[in-house]
Amino acid sequence: MVKTQKEIDKIRTACRICKSILIELGEMVKEGITTYDIEKKAEELFKKNSVSPAFENYRGYPAILCVSVNEEVVHGIPSKKKVLKEGDIVSIDIGVIYDGYYGDCADTFPVGKVKDVHRNMIDVARKSFKECLYVAIPGKKTGDIGATIENFVKQNKFSVVREFAGHGIGKELHEYPEIPNFGENGTGEILRENMVIAIEPMIIEHSSPVKILKDGWTVVTKNGSFSAHYENCILIKKEAPEILTE
Repeated sequence: MVKTQKEIDKIRTACRICKSILIELGEMVKEGITTYDIEKKAEELFKKNSVSPAFENYRGYPAILCVSVNEEVVHGIPSKKKVLKEGDIVSIDIGVIYDGYYGDCADTFPVGKVKDVHRNMIDVARKSFKECLYVAIPGKKTGDIGATIENFVKQNKFSVVREFAGHGIGKELHEYPEIPNFGENGTGEILRENMVIAIEPMIIEHSSPVKILKDGWTVVTKNGSFSAHYENCILIKKEAPEILTE
């Protein structure tokens, strides 16, 4: 779990490239494009930045990106049939491989004018990540991160997704430890200096279990509630964490 300085440097580069691609893709989100259009743009940006896609063929996943719309929580497969319309919210999740090391990040974007509750939910997902940085230091535990996210989300009248979680990252996309978006303070795996973890709040409008669609990947809320997803990789350091996907 603890990385060497050489490993950290490579992960940092992977993460910066990952975030730069995400920003560019987020800027193209608008009414009338398809989620496949976003996928094709990503393909171009991966080549431009000389990185490989982390998701493609991962456990059989058929695309470069995960693009999830509205009630889709995560793992939405880009499609020419899925046309974005005003009022939608779209989460884009990206993973890259640079020199054998991984970067991973996600954000959720509004399409045109969206409902206030959905814009607020996107904001709460982003802020919940920032809230948990105060406990992402050596000596604290993964449960402290999860509890902080869950409490902040609940205070803002939304719910966390309990079936999926953040994770360690490095030579593999998903490494130990798991970083749930709920929990109890003082529980879970202890955080150590030079660990690299991906924290990814997934929150929903109204509390709901999730299900996986027939495509074997797309995760949706059972009650149709919209969902927002936000993810960054951080390096655990003595004073405060470094956001690698800044």
